[in-house]
Amino acid sequence: MLEIACFEITSAETALQSMADRIEFCADIDLGGTTPDFYEFLHLKRHYSTPVYVMIRPNGGPFYYTDAEFIEMKSSVITFKEAGADGFVFGILDAHNEIDEGKNKELLELAGDVPCTFHRAFDRTADLEKSIQTLIKLGFRTVLTSGGKKSALEGKENLKNLIEKYQHKIEILIGGGVRSNNLAEIRKFTGGTSFHSSAILKYDTFVTTEEIKKLKQLSF
Repeated sequence: MLEIACFEITSAETALQSMADRIEFCADIDLGGTTPDFYEFLHLKRHYSTPVYVMIRPNGGPFYYTDAEFIEMKSSVITFKEAGADGFVFGILDAHNEIDEGKNKELLELAGDVPCTFHRAFDRTADLEKSIQTLIKLGFRTVLTSGGKKSALEGKENLKNLIEKYQHKIEILIGGGVRSNNLAEIRKFTGGTSFHSSAILKYDTFVTTEEIKKLKQLSF
């Protein structure tokens, strides 16, 4: 399974016309992804059939939100769900960088049957195994992770451990610097089957179809 992270509509359209299995649609690449423009999302849903997962994140920085920001997140889930979002990507931590079970549960309940991914806020938690057990208990379908490290290549030992123990309970989506020049190594070492990449090569600004094709071929 190959998910492409798209931070603006040009890359999103390129990815949706490619071999990608789904996209994660968000804004603000420099902030690591925030909630995208609603009308751009509507455009994508009207013109493409590939699933679009929507990032729900009101701003960059820590994954600890004010009451006003949390209300905004709940509103976004409701709005994008009604407009046909195929999935959501979010993650709320408490002031101690642990998973906020209460607030995440509220968003999951609002999402209902729409599958939800807990994003790389997961990698900021102190105990990855404890955290993944919490996500499974809450009902997340997927966790996006680099194994607690800056990149998936650096975190491959942790990723292998998580996949061996929990892959049958939650989709472990490997992300963090995944490109065609390292995916085969990551896949072979970890045993992973789901991969997440922006497919933006060094010195490029946008997703390239050729990179997505290479990633898809290497993900098997």
